[in-house]
Formats: sequence, C-alpha cells, structure tokens
Amino acid sequence: MRALLVLGLAATTAPVLAAAPGAAASSPYYGRWTVSEDRPVFTARGRLYKTIDVVPCGRDFCGVSVDDRGTCGATLFRFLSVHANGTYELRGHGKWGDAKKNLEIYSDGDPEPGADRSFDLYLGDGHDFGGRSESMPKFHASYRRLGNGNCRAS
Repeated sequence: MRALLVLGLAATTAPVLAAAPGAAASSPYYGRWTVSEDRPVFTARGRLYKTIDVVPCGRDFCGVSVDDRGTCGATLFRFLSVHANGTYELRGHGKWGDAKKNLEIYSDGDPEPGADRSFDLYLGDGHDFGGRSESMPKFHASYRRLGNGNCRAS
C-alpha cells in the first residue's frame, strides 16, 4: 500500500546551492529519467517532461527539463529534500507552460532485486487523476532511469 503524503513545495526562484546537509545522498529519485514509451508523442508543453534530471537543489530536490541534445532547461518542479528518501507518493506543483498545475509522482517503491526503478508522473488540474472528469491529467508518463542527473536547477 502506498504511503500518502501531501508535500509543500518551495518557491522555484530560490538560488542554486549544494545539497543541504542531511539530504538523502543517494535518493532513489535522483538521476536522469526518460519516458519509457517507445514512440511517445508530446505537445509543446509536454515535451519539457520527456527527459528530466532529478537532482538536489538547495534544501530541496528538483526536476529539470533536458532536451533531446542533453541541454538542461527549465526547473519543472521542486520538493523538500526530506521526501527524497523514496516516499512512494509525492504531491506538489509543476510548471505547465506559463502556469502551474498539480503534480503527482508515484514511485514503484522497492523494485524486485535486479529490476530497474521507475515512476509515474501526472500533471493536471486535480489530484484525483484516476477518474473521467475535469481532473483528468494534462500529462501522464511512466519513466525509466537513464543514469546520473547532471543539470542544476535555476
């Protein structure tokens, strides 16, 4: 059963600093992640979420957009570093064009030995993305880890 945590999100304009003391040094979220579909189709706003570096940023950890050439882009979301320890469900806000939308990340928890870690990301107007209603996600993708994250949050 997934643990439910509602998280506060820090301001996305904080200066970039080294990871805070006590931050999870080897968080299961840290790394470069990409959409695990073979031929994903994206809108202009959704393209920012195709590949993401999840990295420490100040007292937080952030998701930074990475384009197809590996260039770091916009900071898409930010969570408090205390939740970088592998919490199965993260709730906050993410960048969607010029607006902010509700964002949820569901981790696979502890994968089977030898299995790769993954997570699902939902972005939209509600936090009940499972039903057919106005709260259907604007964006949803499953992610697989590619390696270490190299970007820095802005």
